[in-house]
Amino acid sequence: MKNIFLFLFTLIIGNSFAQAPKGFTAMKDTTAFKSKMEAQSKLTTTMESDFTQEKYLSVMSENIISKGHFCFKKTNMLRWEYLTPYTYMIVINKDKMFIKDNGKVNKYDINSNKMFKSINEMMVATVQGNLLNSKDYKPKFYESDKFYLIELTPVQKATKDFLKNILLYINKNDYAVEKVKMTEPSDDYTSIDFSNRKTNQPIADEKFTVK
Repeated sequence: MKNIFLFLFTLIIGNSFAQAPKGFTAMKDTTAFKSKMEAQSKLTTTMESDFTQEKYLSVMSENIISKGHFCFKKTNMLRWEYLTPYTYMIVINKDKMFIKDNGKVNKYDINSNKMFKSINEMMVATVQGNLLNSKDYKPKFYESDKFYLIELTPVQKATKDFLKNILLYINKNDYAVEKVKMTEPSDDYTSIDFSNRKTNQPIADEKFTVK
């Protein structure tokens, strides 16, 4: 559960859809939607939110529920912290990544490792809601009365080996990501619901340091 790669690639729910998911229809104007998402992303300098994560594993009788808090600050500063039922933290500060587990801190240089660089880009893009611009995924666009739903299917074989798709639920009122769900080829999945979101509020740089 606390394996870094399992977390990062099951975030940041699910089968690929041959037709619109239940409760959704095909999006009528994807060009306008993309423009509004891009504009909202440019206006967002900080973001902070609580989250509840649910992990489904077919080999377990009950889903695993965990809760935490995250902070984001432009440019490229992110803090993702589990608070219950265990403590675990990932911090990205520009070109550095820190992982704190059971009081032990490991530090990585993102630019010296292609895999960590890819992880960094994926996490930041997911938080900002612009993962749909990535060339590594093929998007499908849907909408309901309340949400836009973006289904992202990986195009690279290496990614397909551990990821079937990502679904992003985006609030129609403010274009903020309210839920992320990622499904693995086995149909195990992780979904994350965001709550108590604050946007463009001051966040001290100290939040993105680890001791």
